[in-house]
Amino acid sequence: MKITLHPLTLELKEPFTISRGTYYQRKSLIVELSAAGKSGYGEAVEHAYYGVDRDEMIARAEAIRPLVEDYALDNPGNFWSYLNPSLAGFSFLQCAIDNAAHDLYGKLSRLPSHKIWGTTAGTLPKTSYTLSIDDPEKMVEKVKSLQFDIYKIKMAGTPQDVDIVAELRRHTDTKFTVDANCAWTAEQTIAYAPRLKELGVLFIEQPLHADDWYRMREIYSKSALPLIADEACRREEDVEKCVGHFHGINIKLMKCGGLTPALRMIAKARELGLQVMCGCMIETTVGVSAIAQLLPQLDYVDMDGPLLISNDPARGVHILPDGTVQLPDGYGLGISL
Repeated sequence: MKITLHPLTLELKEPFTISRGTYYQRKSLIVELSAAGKSGYGEAVEHAYYGVDRDEMIARAEAIRPLVEDYALDNPGNFWSYLNPSLAGFSFLQCAIDNAAHDLYGKLSRLPSHKIWGTTAGTLPKTSYTLSIDDPEKMVEKVKSLQFDIYKIKMAGTPQDVDIVAELRRHTDTKFTVDANCAWTAEQTIAYAPRLKELGVLFIEQPLHADDWYRMREIYSKSALPLIADEACRREEDVEKCVGHFHGINIKLMKCGGLTPALRMIAKARELGLQVMCGCMIETTVGVSAIAQLLPQLDYVDMDGPLLISNDPARGVHILPDGTVQLPDGYGLGISL
């Protein structure tokens, strides 16, 4: 195989604010793996919260170039295991390489990845659209300008959080989820949950700090709404820890290292009775086309990343105005640049 690196800077259509800060751009790295006249693609983005730097990813990719280019792709799972010792601490890059391998393998096999995994694309969950933290009036204007059937509302950790949801509810009857990104206390979560349930919220995502397992167990026993782990569930070993603390998990492919471990995480979560969601970063169609192949196995999905940027360089999965997801017609992940 040949590996080619495509660095680019993603430009957000408008500022994107969560409890940790405001973003205007995101540095991305698209990895291309080529063999037998076909190319597969995967993506990783720079992310300060997780200590991910694009220049460091590029340097590590160059360091393992001989390992990649000496490998004759047999299947992505074997390739992931082969590279895993060399990618310790680089799960985002590992994800980009792994997803590119799945895309390439599917193209060489002339099958979509979800069919290779033995799943069929029946009724798929719709993606949510993320409403970042803003003035309530601007958030209402955003909802009025869109047609999505489900919105993920970012919370700031203020006493006004529930009031914002109530104001949005006055203007739409669509479904809501809320994502605190670790900004709430246990007391806030327990108090807010019944009110949010009355407002039609489906679940609360990551209310407390990722390491606060003790208080999460308390909330789990008292919450009026299901609780979904995000920052607390990064890798395969975290899935079992979520039992008794969360009702479900949000898998981020970059955090866990790609589609190969994500498939194992889904299987483990189902075995443990947990709901399964897959979420995205601010990323391009390259990244979310990998998520799309998992849709037959998911309860919920948040894959609106490409809708938030103005310079998406790829074609693949297509998202309709109401959040309906159309899988690409192509093989593998169906990605082309």
